[in-house]
Amino acid sequence: MSKDCKKNCGCDVNEEKVDQARRRLLTKSGVSVAAAAAAIGTGAMGSASAATKEAEATYADPAKPGLPEVDMEITKGRTALVVVDPQIDFLSEKGVTWGVVGESVTEQQTVDNIEKLFAAAKEVDMPTFISPHYYYPHDHKWNFEGTLEKTMHSIRMFDRKSALDVADFDGSGADWMPQYKKYINDGKTVICSPHKIYGPAQNDLNLQMRKRGIDKVILSGMSANLCVQAHLYEMLELGYEVSVVRDATAGAKVPEGDGYLAALINYRMVANGVWWTDDAVNRIKASA
Repeated sequence: MSKDCKKNCGCDVNEEKVDQARRRLLTKSGVSVAAAAAAIGTGAMGSASAATKEAEATYADPAKPGLPEVDMEITKGRTALVVVDPQIDFLSEKGVTWGVVGESVTEQQTVDNIEKLFAAAKEVDMPTFISPHYYYPHDHKWNFEGTLEKTMHSIRMFDRKSALDVADFDGSGADWMPQYKKYINDGKTVICSPHKIYGPAQNDLNLQMRKRGIDKVILSGMSANLCVQAHLYEMLELGYEVSVVRDATAGAKVPEGDGYLAALINYRMVANGVWWTDDAVNRIKASA
């Protein structure tokens, strides 16, 4: 957050309040501020490979599924990759939510898996869409908020000065993860207007895809039980076929529960496919 933003953005949030909100978030989530800082400083939350191996067992599919198996076929020209919130505040150790999502992001190798999807989609010229999350000063003046909305606003998640001002955007929590920029800023990727709460009802993702004849979606991004799940439900209601890439997302782990596990259960119940990244990449490349 810049000094100009703090003084002139028109909201009543200052750096002290932001710091207090971040500390409350970490403390309530069972993560000490010192531990979170250590994780950010060292760039590790345990061994990624060990964590991933353990996670595979924890989140394994049921041995005997009770629901019918369905799947989605990629159709060239009609299928798109949609990445939700591929932003620093969600996916980087420097982001404001790392204390609650970092463990899941590490377990699922989410950052690398999203990049694999970007690379595969670009290799075969698959249409790619970003549904970002930004908050402007006027968004901090809402009369009421839900639980996570209040949290995101209090920690200044995804904050930008205005829709027309990109000053201080580069490297901020609202910016793309650095390794994704070559894919997102290639002049071909469609960067949609921001969604404001969880789903795409208030942005132009549906319009942009329909105008290009897209009716099938490979869905990834952050976070599993919030924005990704909301995008899944909305797109299903709009008549899209949607497969979610299960390890190209992650969720917060808080005393209220494991957001990733909650989402995974719902993906299995409603999505047209629930794929692993390697499977999704192979399917994308085979569709060329």
